Parts: sequence; structure tokens; C-alpha cells
Amino acid sequence: MYSTELGINFFGNESNKKNQLNKIEILKKNINNFKIFLVIAGTNTSQIPGISAAGINAKSRRKTALADAEFLLKGASRDHKYKLPLLNAGVTPALISHVCSKLINNYPVIVPLGIGVKPYFNHLVLEDRDLGPSNCLTTGKSMTKDRVVNLYEKGIEIGKSSKQPILISECVPGGTTTAQAVMEAFGLPVSNLVGSSLFKAPRELRRKVVQKGLSNANLKTDFDSFDVVAAVGDPFQAFSMGLLIGARLAKQPVILSGGSQMLAIILLVLEFLDVENDFIEDVLIATTGWLVKDNSLNDILNLINEKYNVNLLGLASPLNFKSSKYKELKDYELGHVKEGVGAGGISLLAFLDGFKNEEIVSLCQQNLEKMKSLGQISLDKDC
Repeated sequence: MYSTELGINFFGNESNKKNQLNKIEILKKNINNFKIFLVIAGTNTSQIPGISAAGINAKSRRKTALADAEFLLKGASRDHKYKLPLLNAGVTPALISHVCSKLINNYPVIVPLGIGVKPYFNHLVLEDRDLGPSNCLTTGKSMTKDRVVNLYEKGIEIGKSSKQPILISECVPGGTTTAQAVMEAFGLPVSNLVGSSLFKAPRELRRKVVQKGLSNANLKTDFDSFDVVAAVGDPFQAFSMGLLIGARLAKQPVILSGGSQMLAIILLVLEFLDVENDFIEDVLIATTGWLVKDNSLNDILNLINEKYNVNLLGLASPLNFKSSKYKELKDYELGHVKEGVGAGGISLLAFLDGFKNEEIVSLCQQNLEKMKSLGQISLDKDC
């Protein structure tokens, strides 16, 4: 894994260091011009006990996306409406994304899909909120195909009209499981590679969940990306697939900020389009250093590169909390939480903009102190 002088690690197609440095230059040139989308989406897959660490129980995981979006926009605030769900370890990655988006002076766009609640803060309205979360993927019928196509088309429309580069981020409790299901539907052997917000990925549980979903979906040999998302996917995937394609048609660079969920989007696009390398040349995966530590994300990206004969490149932010005095932040170094809400990509932009690790850690600690003093994190009894 090649590392720059800033400590940014590359993974995936690492063969051409000149190409890697060119990617860094593209990002540097556009640091303050990226349009950041946070897609918050609901899937009832998140309600399976033990499937996700994005909230201590199923009830709290229904609130996670709204609380993370609010925190991304407003940070620690006395006027918060949504309490951040209590976690078994760590603290929401929205903390990192909030701090770093403020440093680069960026105001993200929130896209709620299947949340069932109208957020009080500014957001894009793309569908009737009464549609609610997608079904649990075990049904093999996560969404209607019409809903998938509608979200895809809305994404295409927004992407094609973009006059600036795009960063796509997500908060989808249960989303790594739907990502695994999508990749396995297309034959990628990833059951031992897909990561988790949990310290120890629930691989056996997810294997059974995905197996049941694909069995119930009974996909035929001529299925396409829409069929797979409708069967075992989630609303985030349908919209983001369109947003990525639209932005590239508009010749805009795209950062997919996250882990396996972003690789699932790439795979859906590659399956849907017979793309040339230049179509995805300016598509980058950006994540945190914590998520690439065990090399599994690198392995998945290389499986995609080999299957589709492409040269996708991933970058890992150098952010670390080794110097932090707080357990919630030190937990990241132990393998808890790891990524989410665009933490990898947004912190990467902050580093490229000249901000130092100690500055980001200090601001994260200040916000953490404030959110705790304001009671912005749920207690057990609140869940």
C-alpha cells in the first residue's frame, strides 16, 4: 500500500504512482468546490438484532440517520432535536465529518430516503416519505422496481445538472449487509471481506441473511442492477447509482466516501453500463485508515477491478486518534465504528487543504465535550 508524504494511503489499483499523484492533484484543485451529498436511508434490514452497531438496539437504529445528518450540519448544539444513538463503543463518525466540513467551508446537502420523517433542516425531497424504509432484504423484495427506477432517474437528473465535482456519503444502518447482498448477487465472493460498524463483523449472521434474501428473490439469469436493488438493496443504492452516472456524464469527478457500500454502487454501475475506463477514471473511493487496516476493502476493490477490467483506486485518510484523551475517539483505533457519514472522504479533503491531524483531533474533542455536556447522546433509557 503506497503512502504519500501526508500519510494518505492508496489501495486497489496501485501500479502507477504517477496516476496516484494525478488523482491527488485533481482533489487538491477541487477541495473547496465539491458538492457533498449525505444520503440518509432506511432499510428494515437494520432491525435484525446484531446486524449493526449504528445504535445500541433496533429502536435506536431508526433514529441514527436523522441524528447523524443533524450533527453533520450543526455539530454540538443546545438546540438539537435528535439525540445521537448510544453506541456500545466509539462515537458517531458524523463528529469527524462535521468538524472537517466546517474546516473546508462546505455545507452538505441531505437526501433523506425511506426515513419516514420530514427533517426540519434543509433537504432534498425526492419521493413520498410515506413510502418508508425498504423491506428487510431477507424478503427478497426490498422495494418495488418502480421505486428503484424513480430514485435512479432522480439521481441521474441531479448528477447531469451538476456544475461541480461531487462527493457521495451515506448513513444507512444495515447498509453493509445490503451491500454484501448486492455484490453476492453478481457473483463476488465477499462474505468474508465486507466490513462492519461492529468491532467484530457478524459474518455468519450476515451470510445467513444474505443467503435467505437471494433465495427468496429467486433472480433469473437475465437480471440487471435494478432487479438486484429491488430484491435485496436499499434506497441509497438506487439514488446513488444514478447520481454517480449523471455526474460522470457531466464530466465531473466523483468521490465515493465510504467502504463496502460505495463499492456496491460501483459494481451496480459497472453491471448496468458497458463503460470504458475513462468513464470511471475520475471516480475515487475515499475512506478512513481504520477501515483499510485489515486489507479486506482492498481485496474487494481488486475483485471488482479484475472482474470488470477497470483500474479503480482507493484513498485512505491519514486521520488518527492516537493522541486523543477520550475513550470514544480512542475506540476508533481499536476497530470500533471505523467509517460513516463521509468521514473518510471529508477528512481527506481537510488534510489536502492543509489542516493537521492535531487540529482535527482537537476540534473533535471540543465537539465531543460539548455534545456530552448538552446531553446530545442518548442514555440507555432513551432508546
